[in-house]
Amino acid sequence: MKIILGSSKPHYMIRVSVFLVIAVLIAGIAGCVIHVSQNLEIWDWYDLDAIRDNMSGHHTLMNDLDSTTSGYTELASPTANEGKGWQPIGTKDDAFTGSLDGQGYEIRDLFINRPDQDDVGLFSGLDQAGVIKNIGLTNAAVIGQDRVGGLAGHNYIGAVNNSYSTGSVLGDHMVGGLVGENIEGSVSHSYSGSDVSAISGGVGGLLGENYGGTVSDSYSTGSVNGPDVVGGLLGLHFDSTVSNSYSTGSVKGTYIVGGLVGANGGALSNSYATGNVTGDADIGGLVGHNFVGNVSNSYSTGNVTGVTYVGGLIGENEGESIISNSYWNIETSGQATSGGGTGKNTTEMKDIATFSLTGWNIIAVALNETNAAYTWNIVNNITYPFLSWQS
Repeated sequence: MKIILGSSKPHYMIRVSVFLVIAVLIAGIAGCVIHVSQNLEIWDWYDLDAIRDNMSGHHTLMNDLDSTTSGYTELASPTANEGKGWQPIGTKDDAFTGSLDGQGYEIRDLFINRPDQDDVGLFSGLDQAGVIKNIGLTNAAVIGQDRVGGLAGHNYIGAVNNSYSTGSVLGDHMVGGLVGENIEGSVSHSYSGSDVSAISGGVGGLLGENYGGTVSDSYSTGSVNGPDVVGGLLGLHFDSTVSNSYSTGSVKGTYIVGGLVGANGGALSNSYATGNVTGDADIGGLVGHNFVGNVSNSYSTGNVTGVTYVGGLIGENEGESIISNSYWNIETSGQATSGGGTGKNTTEMKDIATFSLTGWNIIAVALNETNAAYTWNIVNNITYPFLSWQS
């Protein structure tokens, strides 16, 4: 018989074995496995580690965790687990289905060095009903193989809300600053400031690859590097929705490289990219390769450098994809042409008329002010459009 028990450990209490004895008596059947899920208060790294035995519980972070917090050396440091650092919570087949509310606290100095392991991050992944919210992961150093992210390797029908990550993330394929692979999951009001790199491809500043999921009111600021399908926010975006989001980091790759999205096969609206983009083929200030994807009310301003299929906004626009009411700066991009969109000079890109006359939900505001009643704000003739939630 195998008994797995989770526990909550306030500092003033001691775990007692009586619960184990009772569970054994109740089980009564040789060979059965019992998961007794509890709602944990996370005070130290040992408590955080206990989530793996409480995968459906509703847990709360009670304070910041860092390299000085109890359990760090044994569980999350560069010397932990024979140099592999933190063991991601869960597995691909046993992902997190509970909730973790960070209450605005941070988990700092996380170290993971598992280049031969898939589904790598603080959590291996989220599954249906899994929720992570209100948490910051800072100064993280994460290395994995496929499906690698600072917060979670994958998100399958789960939700990440009001959370962020900073540091560095490195993997082979499907690598993101926050989440590696997102399938029908949601990411909202979140960001990544991590520098992200991939060996094979499918790499993005926030998410590596996004299938059937939603990304909203989110952004990335770190640099992104990889060979193929590279994006400042998302590497691959398919049958999914991105809205009210942006990226500012530099993006470098070889094939299918975009300031916001590498390869777009979904809906992209009210978003922008300002980072410089460098590659060889299918290189765009906003999207590298647009296939059966729609782009609306969006723009880019970064410098774009490439060899073939290079565009200020879109590198290559394929099939019946629609680009509407979207713009790029022909001066800052260094590109006079694009696979879609309309080129404007800097003066025009800072003029509200350019956008309001084509149906953008935009209003002029004073410097250092915002008007949340509109999707877009602009300090007319001074700034580019910015999203009103960017207070």
